[in-house]
Parts: sequence; structure tokens; C-alpha cells
Amino acid sequence: MDNQAESKSFIVNNGAMLGGASILFSLVLYATGNHLPPHWSASVISIALFIVFIVLGTKQFKAANGGFLSWGQGVKIGVGVAVLAGLFVVIYQYVFSAFIEPEYMAQLTEIQNKAFFDQGMTQEQIEAANEMTKTFQSPGIMAAVGIISYAIGGFIVSAITAAIMKKSEEETY
Repeated sequence: MDNQAESKSFIVNNGAMLGGASILFSLVLYATGNHLPPHWSASVISIALFIVFIVLGTKQFKAANGGFLSWGQGVKIGVGVAVLAGLFVVIYQYVFSAFIEPEYMAQLTEIQNKAFFDQGMTQEQIEAANEMTKTFQSPGIMAAVGIISYAIGGFIVSAITAAIMKKSEEETY
């Protein structure tokens, strides 16, 4: 089996499914008015989707590889799935905040400012925090942070998954 060519299909299939599921979930939250601020359960569901598709892709690759999986192959599959999904989500987030809900960032800032005020911050401190936040709100920085976050999360999940699922030909003898 050509592992390089084969792993790409598992990465693309599961990465696209994870990206699509994440976007669909975000659209459902938006359509139901639960996107600002999202309930903690939305994070739990997002994390569960993330883990499920990485584990599923790794499991599918292992099955197609005769039941064998090295730790490196598992990590490659998982990080690939996560980065591809992250790319889809970053593109969606840009489209969402630029075209679907252009006031999204302003709404988030307003919610954050209320939380800062409730914590006892002064107006000057809140304005300073807003200025610092504006630095990170450019589309390029947000895209980079999003993809890097997905890559790091993918590495953590896939490292654990691969360590549990790994099986070499030497282990069978």
C-alpha cells in the first residue's frame, strides 16, 4: 500500500467532514440565536466532533492498512484532518463576519466589555483591553491563530489516539 497516497484520502475525507460538521453546527447556533455568547455545551459538542473525526480517520486508515498503524502515521492523519478542517472553518468565519453578520465582532466586543465592567475594571482599562484586542482582529492574524489552534489540538488528540491504536507488524509475531 502506498501510505502517502492512501493517507491523503483519509485526511481529505475526514477533514472535509469535520470542517462541514463544524460549519453546520455554527450555522445552527446562528440560526437559533445561540451564537452570542454560546452556551458551554456548544464547546463540548465542538470538541466531541473534533475528537470523533480524528479518531474515525485514524481508525479507517488502520483498517485499510491491514490493521497496522505507527504512531507517526496516526499523528499525520490526525493533524492533517485538523488542519484541513481548520482551513474550512477559518474561511467560513471570514465569510460569516464579513458578509453574513458584519456586526459580529462589535457584538462580541460589547459582551466582553460588559463582562470586564462586571469584574470591576475601569473604563480606561476596558478601552486599553479593546485596543489590544483590535490588534488581533485582522483577518490574517485570526486565520493564522485559528489554523495553528486546530493543528495543536489535532496533534494532542492524534498523539493520544495513535499511542492507543498503534500496532506494528513486529507486534503480531
